[in-house]
Amino acid sequence: MGLMRFISPPDRISDETVEQAYLSGFDRIPWQVHVRRTDGELLLERSASDSGTLHIPWPVEGYGQVTLSTATLMERPEPYYLPLELARGKIGQVRKQLAEWEMNGLSVPKRVHDTVAEALGFFAQAAVVDHRSGRSVKLAEEAVRLAVDAANLLATSYAEQVLAVRRSASQKLGSFWGADLGLSLLDEQTAEQTVEAFSSANVPLVWREIETSEGHYCWDTTDKQVEWCRAEGLMLSAGPLLRFDQRSLPDWLALYENDFDGLMSLASEFVKAAVRRYRGRINLWQCAGRVNSPDVLSLSEEEKVRLAARALELTRALDTTTPLLVSFDQPWAEYLSRREMDFPPLHIADALVRANLGLTGLMLEINVGYHPGGTLSRDPLEFSQHLDYWNLLGVPLFVGLTVPSADHDDPLARRPAKLHPGSWSLKTQESWVSRYVPLILAKPYVHGVLWNQLRDFEPHDFAHGGLFDLRRQPKPALRQMAAIRRAHLK
Repeated sequence: MGLMRFISPPDRISDETVEQAYLSGFDRIPWQVHVRRTDGELLLERSASDSGTLHIPWPVEGYGQVTLSTATLMERPEPYYLPLELARGKIGQVRKQLAEWEMNGLSVPKRVHDTVAEALGFFAQAAVVDHRSGRSVKLAEEAVRLAVDAANLLATSYAEQVLAVRRSASQKLGSFWGADLGLSLLDEQTAEQTVEAFSSANVPLVWREIETSEGHYCWDTTDKQVEWCRAEGLMLSAGPLLRFDQRSLPDWLALYENDFDGLMSLASEFVKAAVRRYRGRINLWQCAGRVNSPDVLSLSEEEKVRLAARALELTRALDTTTPLLVSFDQPWAEYLSRREMDFPPLHIADALVRANLGLTGLMLEINVGYHPGGTLSRDPLEFSQHLDYWNLLGVPLFVGLTVPSADHDDPLARRPAKLHPGSWSLKTQESWVSRYVPLILAKPYVHGVLWNQLRDFEPHDFAHGGLFDLRRQPKPALRQMAAIRRAHLK
């Protein structure tokens, strides 16, 4: 049994933090870990004793809760001092990325170098005073704040320069730029504002809503959504055809929970019916979604992969030219730290890419700030590096986003995820869009961005994650998305 110990100020570690902290190896894959607090220490127990990296939400002045990472640390008997190690890890990450981008020709503003140097100065002071003292904690946390400042400045500079280069080769980017239309038709005002902000849309083909009883299909809403998109000249994606989520699968499918062959046959019939109905009108098929989600009809990981592969195979057989996607949620795979599973999402994606089933690209579903079932908040530089990590698979990426605009109860949210109090507002949602979305678009391997849920005034997965509020009014983030479209996209 491996054990890593960290001394931390008690007011920085909450029960919520203990739930979310985890360790990963050099490959970024989380280990299954047991985390607990005792006597001013954070203890992480696991079966391995290899060197690892701690990831933990931490309050950063001016940014709220940000998930920070230490450097790679060896296991040792004496504890580490957590604020100091978080400062060391963040400064090291920024310096490494700065050197890499400068070597590749990025013009880094002097302010970034100055901020990194200032962070190093505070870190050096924190390292030589008594680590248990309040002064050491303050110095280390100031070093963290400055390092996060530098990370934001560096990521912004990268996005601006890369977008300028890409725009010099083409007047506007041809990326897929859309929002999911949800389960009901848009009213006139919402439709008008949606078309102004987006050039694309996704029609959700939710098996539960379409095949309400076995063998009986109702396509009325999806037919009207498809025709509306075509009338507005929107590029159109559809799906996921199979989404591994209890709210997406028909209730009657529970009868086949222990009959995988029967379930496979029913899933195949639904996929064939949907593709036959809409082929020729769809620009992009999402064949399977949330393939890495746990606890769906007691399906094993292998069975979910087989269903996703079958959806790809059938869609390609019936529509030989339209690009095909499969989506994965929680692409950092934080959930692996608390449950035993065989395959990280990147490994599942790699298997599907290598299977020659016609898979064109991958969708990364990133629901920011929600726990459990979402992605922990991270700064833009870490966000950029994880997109680069997924790019190792060598296929186009699409990014699906949900970002909250409030942290109080949402009466129409169907998932019980929590949000850190005081972290989210209309302003922070808008700020997130303005800082992260241009960075995503700057990645040449990212071929599209999809906002996962458009409206808060109809039932939805994630609390306050829409671009229209409960009163049907557009949020500032929607105006920001429209501005990004005008600046960079066709």
